[in-house]
Amino acid sequence: MKIVKVLGVAMAGAALMATAASAEMIQIKGSDTIINLSQKLAEIYMQQNPGVKISVTGGGSGTGIAALINKKCNIANSSRAINAKEMESATAVGVAPTRIVIAIDGLSVVVNKGNPVTQLTSDQIGKIYRGEIGNWSEVGGSDMPINLYGRQSNSGTYGFFRELVLKGEYSSKMNSMNGSSQIVEAVKADPSGIGYVGVGYVKNAEGISVLEVASGPNGIYKSPLDKASVEDGSYPIARPLYQYVSGTPSGETKKFLQFEVSSEGQVIVEEEGFYAIAEEYKAQNIKNGL
Repeated sequence: MKIVKVLGVAMAGAALMATAASAEMIQIKGSDTIINLSQKLAEIYMQQNPGVKISVTGGGSGTGIAALINKKCNIANSSRAINAKEMESATAVGVAPTRIVIAIDGLSVVVNKGNPVTQLTSDQIGKIYRGEIGNWSEVGGSDMPINLYGRQSNSGTYGFFRELVLKGEYSSKMNSMNGSSQIVEAVKADPSGIGYVGVGYVKNAEGISVLEVASGPNGIYKSPLDKASVEDGSYPIARPLYQYVSGTPSGETKKFLQFEVSSEGQVIVEEEGFYAIAEEYKAQNIKNGL
């Protein structure tokens, strides 16, 4: 009888080990802009597919792309396109980054709710972040110094904003924050503060105002909260949000990516404050293996 019991326990243990071994694990790393969205998509997908495990961590777009190159993740979240140096490093180790677009972002410039400034041009924002404009009175606001809040250098948003808006280097006085939520909280607490975050972080935020932005002094001011302006490109700081995989997507990773860009997944994208992808990105995703 004892032998039978021992055998029964051993067989049960082996079955549990086999089940654990057969469970799929998808590792996602990277962009803090996308982390909340990715976690929500992963949560829903795991509920629908109990045998699948998905781990989502942040650290910035650069961190995610580096993890993909080093074969430490299945999917790299990135709020910017992979750069030439990263592509070269990937190729050198046999990794072929493939881009999937999962959402559209209207990168939002935010100020404290008490700030009377409601509109800025891209050029004015660039001058503010380069340190060339240092007082709110220079752009129609109150006589008080401008306090800058932005992301750390491994952030894709940091790089995207620098290239598209600053077209130069950040002021040494900028406060580097670890994530978008920290920027929102900092600006909320600072009457002189200004920051930039993904639109998914501002739609339900309190204590801040989202600025309307024009591409130039004669341009039309648009809000990132206006879906049509983001989709048609008239809001000047719109961008796609990416996930990178190595090679052609396959297995459970492919199924998860297909879920993200499906009608159901794109409803979740919009519920999380971002915008669904347009037909051109759907076509690109299919071309890239979905």
